[in-house]
Amino acid sequence: MKLKQWVGLALCAAACHAAWAKDKASQLPLLVVGASYAEGKTPFNNGVAPLGGVSVGLGSYLSLGQALTRTNPLPGYVINEGQGGAGTFARPYCAPGAPTCGPAGWESYQTQFHKALARVAQPPSFNTYNAKYVVITMSNDCLHADAFGIPQNQSQPCTAAQMNQTVDRLVALGQDAVSRGITPIYDVMPRYEKLDLPLFRSLFGLAWVIGEADYNQLRQLSRTRLSAEVPKAVVVDMWKDFVHIGDGIHPTPETAKHAARIVADEILKRD
Repeated sequence: MKLKQWVGLALCAAACHAAWAKDKASQLPLLVVGASYAEGKTPFNNGVAPLGGVSVGLGSYLSLGQALTRTNPLPGYVINEGQGGAGTFARPYCAPGAPTCGPAGWESYQTQFHKALARVAQPPSFNTYNAKYVVITMSNDCLHADAFGIPQNQSQPCTAAQMNQTVDRLVALGQDAVSRGITPIYDVMPRYEKLDLPLFRSLFGLAWVIGEADYNQLRQLSRTRLSAEVPKAVVVDMWKDFVHIGDGIHPTPETAKHAARIVADEILKRD
């Protein structure tokens, strides 16, 4: 009986919301998946979390997901399944100097997306969704020694093939979204000179970080392949005016707000 009542209430809410929104996609919930640009908190699972559960900036951090909740005229409905530190594939956390990894770890972008879908799945079939866009932010893949799920002293910078595998997973995610009637919005990685990855390495005790040439290769590869292989996606340089918070890699509140405004403008002009 309670289930029937819940389904009835959900159907009523969905119908009422659809009527209010007048089919404008910009007024529906916005899905967000990704790593620390999307969400600053590391994920807890069974009481354990990477880095002990710390958040970027010890909580003094405004992620893109948070900024999107306060960007007018978007309604602020954000389903954010991003995880600070995540990559496109599920992997355990590998602490600096540790001979083994885990048990804490991260979920894949695909898992994040499917969780976000579950939040907006419409009864009774649950295969249509009260959302039209998913924002997908850059991952940790290939950026540093703890991006592979193996002890840091065993990891090596990505080959060209591994970079393409990273983009393969982003393409597959976007194609999955499109198949469900949801438009992916991908970011473009900040320009290398806007970051300070050696500083990031020293602050986090990483065995190594990606070099400038490899970073630029990954940035260009992601941008061109996503545009070509997910033609219904939006690929936007939302970090073009990037400023980091002093740790070499994470955006300032002003940077996150500016990126959120760019995302909002892209959505609004498609209404």
